Amino acid sequence: MVHMPSPAAGHGHTSATGDGHATVNGSGHGPSPRVDTDSHGHPHAHGHSHSHGPAAPVSRHLRKVIAAILIPFTIAVVVGLVVLWPGGAPPHKRTGVGFDRQTQQATVTQVVAVSCKSVNASGETPTGDTSTAEGNSAQQEASGSCHKATIRVDTGKDKGRTFTEIVQPDQSRQLHEGEKVVAAYEPSAPKDLQYSVADVNRRFPMGLLAGIFALAVVVVGRLRGVMALVALAISFLVLNFFILPAVLQGSNPLIVAVIGSSAIMLIALYMCHGLSARTSVAVLGTLVSLALIGVLGSGFIGWAALTGNTDDSTGLIHGLYPKLDMSGLLLAGVIIGSLGVLDDVTVTQTSAVWELHDANPTMGWRGLYRAGIRIGRDHIASVVNTLVLAYAGAALPLLLLFSIAQSGVGTVANSELVAEEIVRTLVGSIGLVASVPVTTLLAALVVAADRPGTRAQTAAAGAVAVGGAAAGRGRGGRRRKR
Repeated sequence: MVHMPSPAAGHGHTSATGDGHATVNGSGHGPSPRVDTDSHGHPHAHGHSHSHGPAAPVSRHLRKVIAAILIPFTIAVVVGLVVLWPGGAPPHKRTGVGFDRQTQQATVTQVVAVSCKSVNASGETPTGDTSTAEGNSAQQEASGSCHKATIRVDTGKDKGRTFTEIVQPDQSRQLHEGEKVVAAYEPSAPKDLQYSVADVNRRFPMGLLAGIFALAVVVVGRLRGVMALVALAISFLVLNFFILPAVLQGSNPLIVAVIGSSAIMLIALYMCHGLSARTSVAVLGTLVSLALIGVLGSGFIGWAALTGNTDDSTGLIHGLYPKLDMSGLLLAGVIIGSLGVLDDVTVTQTSAVWELHDANPTMGWRGLYRAGIRIGRDHIASVVNTLVLAYAGAALPLLLLFSIAQSGVGTVANSELVAEEIVRTLVGSIGLVASVPVTTLLAALVVAADRPGTRAQTAAAGAVAVGGAAAGRGRGGRRRKR
């Protein structure tokens, strides 16, 4: 009597190849014979073994269905990019405020200690209440030890020109000799006040950190890592040369964000994971989740009356471009911010379902969905926690300010500045949670839909292959123990 092990037991399994042949993989007890079927469906065995990768379990019909959905979508994204392509940000007169000012690179050439009283504009010691932050600062500026820094301009038309900067003792940033800084330039100011230190030049440490990151990705990810870095670079190009300028040109921020995010998603997923049905299912899952995030975000941003104009940066943007839809810009930020985490969730869930099917090809779509969703529940818990903590970490100074003011939770949550982050976090989290069952269901339906008659052919081929292997062991006069 010949015993044929079940694929789920891990002793062997049959899989269908793309050319209509059936391959039986052994259990590791000897050479695994290959059984091919001829044009009449009759099996014939080969006595040597072959090594194959996972067979594509998706039928040609289903691949056509997926292509019928994604190809028009891709064409629409390309058309949207062409139609809305801005050709650069619109020009405007610089305000000299915040980031909207001219800057040059400079170097601190000398720092000397001086008496704050000698460089105080009034020359008199203030007599205010030193228990307050303002009074204490004024007292330090009058009686403390300040520093006088000489800075040399290294770039621009005034290269080689020097100017001085007085650093107060209570300033958070103290200048040091030889330090590279960024100097702000205001041409309309008096000549001795045209330059001032705006920030520290951090290009070298930031570039070094980026290099370490790229090296780590390539060493661990190898070719996949290289492709991921290329996709990341393309994502930044789409963001800088399409999304941001198109929004400034007056295009609808939501439409621009949807088109730009879709382009980033298609490029990143297919470049990193290959042009396959597996990747296409992840793309479909991401699209459904992004649509849900867009609908929820639009509804709740409008319902909560969030304007998107809550700090100095957004106020400056609104002042420069009064016609810009700031609430639409907020919604666009929600969509773009959710895209990166969505890619991770959908690709992971799709790969999990594919691997489950490869391990047990006899499992139906319901079994695949149940097994995949169990994996997804763990993913949901970690991803949602990660997203919430990421937003909380970014808003930590703001939360600390509310804590100092001893404001209640209700008061803090009701302020527009915090409400924006709450809506952003919750809408993105809902989309992430929904992406798990949606993507898992799509992957289970697609991967379980094998070619008609495949299971019957592989079962027959498997029986003949196992019978032939048993006969071969019988002729050898000995049989291995299991």
